[in-house]
This record gives sequence, structure tokens and C-alpha cells, in this order.
Amino acid sequence: MASTCCCEEKTQKPNIFLPREATIVRVDKPTDMERHFTLRMADGQPMEFQPGQIVEASLFGFGEIPLGFASSPTRKNTFDLVIRTVGRVSGAINKLEKGQSIFIRGPLGRGFDLDKLRNRDLLIIAGGIGLCPTRSLIQYVMDKRSEFKRFILFYGTKDPKQQLFLEDLSQWRGSKEVEYHETVDKADPSWKGNVGVITTLFKKTKIDPETRVVVCGPPIMFRFVIAELDKLGVRRENVFVDLERRMKCGVGKCGHCQINDKYCCIDGPVFSFAELQGLEEAI
Repeated sequence: MASTCCCEEKTQKPNIFLPREATIVRVDKPTDMERHFTLRMADGQPMEFQPGQIVEASLFGFGEIPLGFASSPTRKNTFDLVIRTVGRVSGAINKLEKGQSIFIRGPLGRGFDLDKLRNRDLLIIAGGIGLCPTRSLIQYVMDKRSEFKRFILFYGTKDPKQQLFLEDLSQWRGSKEVEYHETVDKADPSWKGNVGVITTLFKKTKIDPETRVVVCGPPIMFRFVIAELDKLGVRRENVFVDLERRMKCGVGKCGHCQINDKYCCIDGPVFSFAELQGLEEAI
């Protein structure tokens, strides 16, 4: 009897609505505004999630903020979060160092439907900090490369100093597993690549209309990217957008992320663009 109870306790999953302590095992400072944290759960139970899902990260005395995973669930035992300093909570967390802790609630929301992406050509379009949640999917595809067909990645930033994950970018530039294209809105003397908004990258390659497309970035980017995809004949049910920027409580209670009858934190944050058509202020 005693051994049965012990077994049940070991297989019981953590309550996603209760904060769990996570220890910071690495901190990088990719830009003046962002901090890249690698974390490990203090209770020893790995965080299990899907690419595109989010967590609520909190610090006692300051509050909590929603964040998308910036690493793949295929990379076990640790997970990555990237936090931009924009307010009281993010500012306090970004002052923490290796060995200190934050608290994590989740995973929450609906991530990418991988069954709809497998065995298809895949194009990921990431603008600015939108590379963070899509990096979870990018790593997943790279780790399970045989499950996907042609893999193309567009990444755009305002200027070269805003680029994130520099080690990843260096790897993707030389990789045969992904067709990587990058651009900056404004170059500096060090930049030798494409200059222009992210839609200028469509001229660099040919996209099959049956390609599955994932888009994440600033709101203004969505409108112009969708227009380019329409020209190519990509159906809107095959275009998936990540709206995690709208989320707050993560459990459908505060209404902050509500778009008509949909809650980003429950119904999303990943939606097909066809689901959002007709919903005012969705994009």
C-alpha cells in the first residue's frame, strides 16, 4: 500500500496554477534592454511544455508577467526566458544574477499545433523580440529535423545591435538545415547584410503556396507580412500568429487579452490567421 502511494506521488504532475521556484543557472545580457535567463526548477521536476506556450514569471513584492518559452521542450532539464525591461516586475527580475530564484506558474495557453506543421514546408517570420517565442519552435524543428520538410527562417530587427541569440544566428547562417535570411531596418558600418523591412526578404527566396507559416513580431509587421503571403497564395488557415504580447493573468480572469469571444491566454496565444479574421483589434 505504501509503495503504491509513493508511486502515485512521483507521477503526479505539478499544479500549473501554483508558482514553483526556479533557479537561475545562467544570465546573458544580449542588449541593454533584454536579459536571457536559463532556469532549472528547484523541485527537480522538469518543465514540460509545447513550443508557443507561456508561463507567468513572478518575484515576491513586485508581481508577475507573462512570458513565452525561448527554448524547446526537447532541451531537457532547463528552459530559457528572455525578458525586456519595460516596467517594475521586468526591471526587478532583470537585476537578478546566477544562483538567485524567481517563481514560475504554467505552462499556460495553446502553443503551436505541431501536427499541422509536420511533413510540410515551414516558414517562420520573426521580428525583433518576436524571435524569443519562435526560438522554442525553431529549436524543436532543428532537433527533429526529419519530421519537417523545407525550413526557412526570416528574422528582422531595427538595427544590428538589437539582434538576439547571436550564437544561434551564427549557427543558422552556416547551417544546411535551415534557409536563414536576416535584415535590419537601419545598418551600421559593421553590417554587410540586407537592409530594409522584413518583407524585403520575400525577394530572397521562393515560397510554395502550401507552405505553413508562423509569424511573431510587432503589430505593424503582421499587416504587411500577411499582404505578402496573400500575394503568394498562402491560405490564411495555414498562417499561424503568436499573440502572447496581449496576455496578463494567463487564466482567463482579468480580460486583458480578450478579443471579442476569444481569450489569448486560453484559446491562444497561437491562432491561425483565419481564426482572427473579422475580430476587431486582433492584429
